[in-house]
Amino acid sequence: MQKVRLKWVKNRGLDHLIERTTSIRASCLLLDHLVRLPASSPVPARSLARLQKPLGLTVPVLRFLRRHPTLFAEQPHPRFPTLPSFSLTPASHTLLARLADASSRDSHLRLARLLLLTRSRSLPLASVLPLRFDLGLPFNFAAALPAAHPGIFAVSNNRISLLSASGLPDDIAVSSLQRRNAAAIDSATYRALSRPPSSSSAPLAFPMRFPRGYGSMKKVKAWMDEFHRLPYISPYDDASGIDPESDIYEKRNIGLLHELLGLTVHKMVRRNAIRLLREELGLPHKFTRLFTRYPGVFYLSLKCKTTTVVLREGYERGKLVEQHPLAAVRDKVHYVMRTGVLYRGKGLSKLVLDEDVAEEGGALDGEEFRGEGMDEDADVECFGMEIVDDDGPAVDEDDEGDSDG
Repeated sequence: MQKVRLKWVKNRGLDHLIERTTSIRASCLLLDHLVRLPASSPVPARSLARLQKPLGLTVPVLRFLRRHPTLFAEQPHPRFPTLPSFSLTPASHTLLARLADASSRDSHLRLARLLLLTRSRSLPLASVLPLRFDLGLPFNFAAALPAAHPGIFAVSNNRISLLSASGLPDDIAVSSLQRRNAAAIDSATYRALSRPPSSSSAPLAFPMRFPRGYGSMKKVKAWMDEFHRLPYISPYDDASGIDPESDIYEKRNIGLLHELLGLTVHKMVRRNAIRLLREELGLPHKFTRLFTRYPGVFYLSLKCKTTTVVLREGYERGKLVEQHPLAAVRDKVHYVMRTGVLYRGKGLSKLVLDEDVAEEGGALDGEEFRGEGMDEDADVECFGMEIVDDDGPAVDEDDEGDSDG
């Protein structure tokens, strides 16, 4: 299959969504951490400084805590009055309860699907932990999920395994692309079914949303038509008999990454988290070129000093196409954060957390929060490729050379 190299194009809308999700991620992880500490005294900020990199923050933790007083209340330490210390606000406790309720609904299904994507139906806990926020897993998922579903999950030797799928839905091993195709066939009219199939509307074709100008290029259209004509291999099927160097295996990898991103709450994940799963998923060593080679399916961003992959079809006009209940609660977290940014110490009196009141509306709609210290023009030069015909890799960069957070 003839491949085309494509120049990397910046998408400011998706970059802003990554900034927003990064801030929400840091807040949620801090809330989970602080609520499990003894409540007898506030937590010194210096004890949280080591969490800056795991949280994905580009600013010191102390500055982040002070920027959001509606979530984290600053107060003097009982023994050392000059030591900045923090505790949770009443709004934080309310949000934590809602986050736990939304996370407990179907987190076991997302974890089961993740394990079904692997070769051994098991993963090291250290490989799942970076995905805990993305998959919406509870804080203590390693103990809670096996206890709640003893016949499905088990943990041993620091690995979590899928014992059986008998207690899970029948379509647990059906990809989102297959489910969508089946739903489209069920709802199709007689006129649509009577038309001869074309390469652009063939079953199980990946939805493509190219950057402006790419979708009309003849070379790109010919390449994508040829790509869609290749057989679709479900990411849940055994691919051991397929040549890893073949075009079919590459399409299988695209389907696998498509399914993995589709499992996440925000349809985005950090590349380093995927790297930890690379061997178990059967991905090539330099799997980043799959994202840059298919910009109609994925968007690769370096915002927030890390590499993040976004599933393009997951968003429409800056909003999730299919919003999970957990994403809705996290939007409420962002609303509380933004209120603290705008009103500072008076933010708690401005909060509206009732479900029957517009969550993100009102006077705050015109004010968009952007992560502090994040460079809007932090582009990457290595993706600026010219469009040429080539069978080689789409990106001449080493996956192991970056230092993602």
